[in-house]
Amino acid sequence: MIAIPERIIRMPVLTITPDLAWKARLAGLLYLVIIVAGLGAELGLRGPLIDFSDADATAAAILAAPAQFRLAIAADLVMALSDAGLAILLYLIFRTMAPGLALSAMVFRLIQTVLIAASLMALLTAWLVLTRAEGLADAPTLALVLLDLHAHGYDLGLVFFGVNSLIMGLLVWHSGLFAKVFGAGLALAGLVYLTGSGLRFFAPDLSSAFMPAYGVTVLAETAFCLRMLLQRGVS
Repeated sequence: MIAIPERIIRMPVLTITPDLAWKARLAGLLYLVIIVAGLGAELGLRGPLIDFSDADATAAAILAAPAQFRLAIAADLVMALSDAGLAILLYLIFRTMAPGLALSAMVFRLIQTVLIAASLMALLTAWLVLTRAEGLADAPTLALVLLDLHAHGYDLGLVFFGVNSLIMGLLVWHSGLFAKVFGAGLALAGLVYLTGSGLRFFAPDLSSAFMPAYGVTVLAETAFCLRMLLQRGVS
């Protein structure tokens, strides 16, 4: 049986102050931007253009919709910038109750942000291959490999985000400011991220079947986002 340190079990609860309430609402706003930009980039903009089983069709789709492809990259950049800001805000909110855990959560989230932002270079390189490598017969195949590299880089970032979510779940659970169900949801989302990324790297044949589980992460994070947006100050 794993013993949980007493200092974690007895973490002090957060005190609602006007400053904390303002930080929570701003954090909720950034979280909303992250959710909209991230889902919009992956599902609404980039996803319809990419078919990992057909390099030629993917190349044709991207070249036929250059603005859509570039907009997906822009949305991911907005998401990454917002994520960095959110990581700092959440640290400022929770550092008074558990400075070590709050700092750890921030570091893991920032690592995720850096990895996802760096993976955008693979998307830009795929675009350059398709638009500037004229006469290269294997350009569509090379571009598809780069697009797959971006997808793997994204999932690598989600490994660190999964750890962040587990820590945040613990902080929210003990905060006294948010209902425990939000902490449980974030922790569950963390397990989904870790499992999904693990399958992507070590059991890719099972990855597609696991995709519906990501609905849990969307639900948990959206709920926490809205809860922070509605945070009231001291009356």
